Amino acid sequence: MATAPKDFRFGNFVGSLIQLIFWILIIVTLVGLPLIFIILFYVPLPPVNGEVLTPYLFFSMMVDPTRTIPIINFMIHTDMFRVAVFPGFSYAALLAAATIFIERKFLAKMQLRIGPLYAGKIEGILQLIADGLKLISKEIIVPSGADKPIFWTAPVAFVVTAAAVVSLIPAAPGWVVADLDVGIIAVFAFLGFFPLIALLFSWASNSKYPFIGGMRALHQMIAFEIPFILSALPVVILAGSLNLTDMANAQYSYWFVFFLPISAFVFYISSLAELERIPFDLPEAESEIVAGWLTETSGMIYGLIQLGTYVKLYALAGLFVILFLGGWAGPQIFPEEIMPGYTGEKIYNATTVNAVFWFTLKTLGMIMLILLPRGINPRIRIDILLHTGWYKLIVLAFINIFVALLLVYGGVLGPGGLLST
Repeated sequence: MATAPKDFRFGNFVGSLIQLIFWILIIVTLVGLPLIFIILFYVPLPPVNGEVLTPYLFFSMMVDPTRTIPIINFMIHTDMFRVAVFPGFSYAALLAAATIFIERKFLAKMQLRIGPLYAGKIEGILQLIADGLKLISKEIIVPSGADKPIFWTAPVAFVVTAAAVVSLIPAAPGWVVADLDVGIIAVFAFLGFFPLIALLFSWASNSKYPFIGGMRALHQMIAFEIPFILSALPVVILAGSLNLTDMANAQYSYWFVFFLPISAFVFYISSLAELERIPFDLPEAESEIVAGWLTETSGMIYGLIQLGTYVKLYALAGLFVILFLGGWAGPQIFPEEIMPGYTGEKIYNATTVNAVFWFTLKTLGMIMLILLPRGINPRIRIDILLHTGWYKLIVLAFINIFVALLLVYGGVLGPGGLLST
């Protein structure tokens, strides 16, 4: 049983806590508020009740909830909010952090272990924060023979690429950072960078184990990239569009997973390989090559790569939901409610909230399905991986392409189809 240090005094603890709060208040007052005030001079603010909103009026309105709603409503519809908060990086990072904790507890219960427990009273929820603080505080060790510019840049590029994929995933009607007409092509274009970043980082580490892992990542891309793309092609055929929002809207009546189960299966297996998750974790393979292309990572370099990995996990789970599970389609369970503000505006939109709820719920369910094989499957050999990708999954993907063409030309699905109206 752990005991408190002999020199511990509760009075000293309370005093240090009060001192910390005091300095936080001083910093916020002397630095934070003036900085916000300066920023507001350069941020275009909305007119309220016919009056141009100034920084002075902004601060006065913040204490009046009925006048705050128009400001919040304006802020959440800006491009900056979509990129930084929802459905952009902060939303994806929050789900990624929750996924890390859920995975550890989920797999522990599958294997009759405890999992994170000791930091925090509720199932070890604070263990996630403790691990994050540990990564931030740990020293970053760069190998002496490493190519330092690439070694430092690759983890950042990994996270940026994952964020780029997230920017293309719509979470509700109209709620997407970049609604491209060729969205599905852009997604696969960004996904193709991940193995290249892994190979580049492993080469920059100047170590044999990372380089072996990087080469395996390249082999994995060669094995699964083609069936991965082919598995999405039937959805494009049935939706008649390359736009992800159009694909979700095309499933208003029926989800494509019922007509394209083989494509959904191929996409799921390819997603596991893209994420380097068991049974396709050959690029890391702790029991064979230490940690593969991550062997020389430490501190926040490792933390950034883990963040990018789990953000990519959210993106691929969300992409599966958009392609096969109807996106945000679901019964309306949130009541219509208007929260009038100073100008009669409303911030609550029942349709949007309902769409976000169903999309998030489906995505979390898909994430759990992606996590599941780690607790029940062994790692496969690399020759089996190549054989599976080229000889089995490609054939299955082509079968569902022909099924999709039959459904379209038979007038069952697709633009103008019997079940699409």
